[in-house]
Amino acid sequence: SYIDRAALLKDAQKLLAKTADAFKAAGVTVETVHTSDPQAHKAIVDTAKAKGCDLIVMGSHGRHGIAGLMLGSVATKTVTHAHIPVLICRT
Repeated sequence: SYIDRAALLKDAQKLLAKTADAFKAAGVTVETVHTSDPQAHKAIVDTAKAKGCDLIVMGSHGRHGIAGLMLGSVATKTVTHAHIPVLICRT
């Protein structure tokens, strides 16, 4: 199937800008980073390490049962591989 990478990038940039605006409105300094990796948890951990972060904050759908086991969880993998604390917010 065809993947429109330009559209995906545009959507990601919009979401990052919206998120950054919300943080800025709350008086929080924020830097957004967009990266791509087949293993999302690796990209998250590597970026946090490269940026010298002291906390990773991420959302999770909180899937339970078979869906949670079969699909795996980026949040769980991030917690497992991170060198710093990870705060998971259920979305």
